[in-house]
Amino acid sequence: MTDVKEFSARVLESLGKVIIGKSQSLELLVIGLLCQGHILIEDVPGVGKTMLARSLARSLDCTFNRIQFTPDMLPSDVTGVSVFNQQKNDFEFRPGPIIGQVILADEINRATPKTQAALLEAMEERQVTVDGVTHAMPQPYIVLATQNPIEYEGTFPLPEAQLDRFLLRMRLGYPGINDEIRIMDDQQLAHPLESLTPIASANEVVAMSKAVRQVYISNAVKRYIVELSTRTRQSKDVYLGASPRGSLSLARAAQARAAMRGRDHVLPDDVKALAVSVLAHRIIVSAAARLHDVSSDKIVQEIVLSTPAPGGTFESAKAT
Repeated sequence: MTDVKEFSARVLESLGKVIIGKSQSLELLVIGLLCQGHILIEDVPGVGKTMLARSLARSLDCTFNRIQFTPDMLPSDVTGVSVFNQQKNDFEFRPGPIIGQVILADEINRATPKTQAALLEAMEERQVTVDGVTHAMPQPYIVLATQNPIEYEGTFPLPEAQLDRFLLRMRLGYPGINDEIRIMDDQQLAHPLESLTPIASANEVVAMSKAVRQVYISNAVKRYIVELSTRTRQSKDVYLGASPRGSLSLARAAQARAAMRGRDHVLPDDVKALAVSVLAHRIIVSAAARLHDVSSDKIVQEIVLSTPAPGGTFESAKAT
């Protein structure tokens, strides 16, 4: 896993030139990249959500498309449309902005449910179907969606089916005083984003994603992952718990975290560190629990604390 560790360090270093003081958030982003999983960035305005996505695109030699969602946007504005070509006397497909490698879905919750539904096939099956013709997405393919959690006027909450398709949810939060001063200094003459150059190719990203899948997960850790997901379904504060897709996502993210640290096996600590980011947004809190200000993050945190982690060795028999 040395190659994955070195690759991750390069990407983190590049992102760190623009996004200051957010090492944990950047690590989550790289985990999503290694898994080719989609990421929901939820935070207040002005903390760098869009800049984070643009920094990742600049750091990779991949195509980048930005979709600014609005209430009047149509599904065809996202997926593309077939247009009749008079010269060829035939219809030709003009791809929409969802077809690319790194996609920024800005303010995704401002689109209507009909337009949001157009993303489901692209995010899960990595293809779009227009007029009965299926168009595959290029590799790698990752959607970075942003939303503002405090503005409700003119927004449409993401449906459960779409939330479940995001590998993880992350927040940036406000920078510390010293970090904010550094941001001011760095942007005094020019924005550091302008100086970023690609440090990895698309083929390298795909290769690292395949390497992450080789990370070993012991049966004990697999059972631990499933037990965490199962307990979200059994909690009295939860109306809808994490799906099996949540268990798969947690396992895949834990593999990426282990590989970033140069390990060829997953530890329970990898699962614990990612449980909230991977599972919390998949949970629907019951109405009674919401009245008592119980959040999905808090529910998952309590489940992790109350679920015994497995002990013993977690390396594969071949490695030992």
